[in-house]
Amino acid sequence: MNILEYESYQEKIYHGNPLFPYNTYLCSIPLDFSHVPLHWHDEMEIIYVKKGIGIITIDLKQYVVTAGTIALIIPGQLHSIEQYEQEKMEYENIMFHPDILISRKTDVCSNDYFSPLLTGNVSVPGLYTPQSPYYTEIIVCIDANDEICKTYPEGYQLFIKSQLFMLFYILFNKCCLKEAPKKDIKSLEKMKVILKYIENHYKDKITIEDIANEAGISQSHLMKYFKNTMGTSFIGYLNEYRLTMASRLLVSSDSSILDIAAEVGFDNLSYFNRTFKKKFAMTPSAYRRNYSNL
Repeated sequence: MNILEYESYQEKIYHGNPLFPYNTYLCSIPLDFSHVPLHWHDEMEIIYVKKGIGIITIDLKQYVVTAGTIALIIPGQLHSIEQYEQEKMEYENIMFHPDILISRKTDVCSNDYFSPLLTGNVSVPGLYTPQSPYYTEIIVCIDANDEICKTYPEGYQLFIKSQLFMLFYILFNKCCLKEAPKKDIKSLEKMKVILKYIENHYKDKITIEDIANEAGISQSHLMKYFKNTMGTSFIGYLNEYRLTMASRLLVSSDSSILDIAAEVGFDNLSYFNRTFKKKFAMTPSAYRRNYSNL
C-alpha cells in the first residue's frame, strides 16, 4: 500500500479516470486512520477542513487547523495530516493532476503561471482560513465543484476545470506572493528522497546503511540530519510509519494480525504487538474491533 492508497482507503466519494484525474474523498482522523504520514506526490491536493481541529504539516512547518481552513498542497511539497491532542477532524481531500489545467502546447497560462508555481519560482499561500482575504471567493470555487460532484451531469468535467481555473485566477491575481518564501531546498529534497524510499520499501528490512546510500550521505550524518529535521530518530520514524500502515490494514482487510505485521515489515509478532499497543494504547485486535465498523 503506497501513501496515496492509504489516503484514499476510506473514500466515501469517488469519481475519476485516467483521462480526468480529479478525485474527492471524505476523511476523518482518527476514525478512518490515525494520521497520514509525511509524504509527497505529483498531484495537486486541497485539504478542506469540515469539522473539528487537527494538524497539517507543509514542508516541515506545522499548523493547527480548524473548521473552514483550506490547505493547498503543490506537487512535490512534503505534507502530513494528524490528530491534534484528543480532538477529531473531518476533512475533504481533493486531488487532481495539474496536467488537466496545462495545455499540451505551451501557452501563456502554462508559461507565466502554472510552470513558475510548480517549479517554485512563484508562490501562493498554503493556508486559507475564513479570516483570510478573498477566502469567500476561493471557497465558492471549491463548493461549486463539490456540488456538481453530487450528480456528475454531462460535461461536469468542463465545469470542474472552469472552477479550478477561476480558483487559480484568484490565487495568482490576489494572493500571489511577490517573492517566494525562502526554503532550504537542498534539505527538503534530501528528505523527500528518504521518505519516498521508506514509502516504497517499508515492508522490507531497511537499514541505516540503505537509507544513507540512497540519500548519498554518511550514516552518522543521516542519523543526525534526520533527528534534527524530523524531531525523532530514523528507526523511530520507520516504526511509526509501519504501525500507521498496519492500523489501516487492520480495519480494511481480513488478514490475520501475524500476516499484517509481516506485511508492514515486522518479523517479530510480540514486538509488533508491544510497539502497536504503546502507540495506540490498545492491542491490534482491540484496535480492529473498535474501528472496523465505523
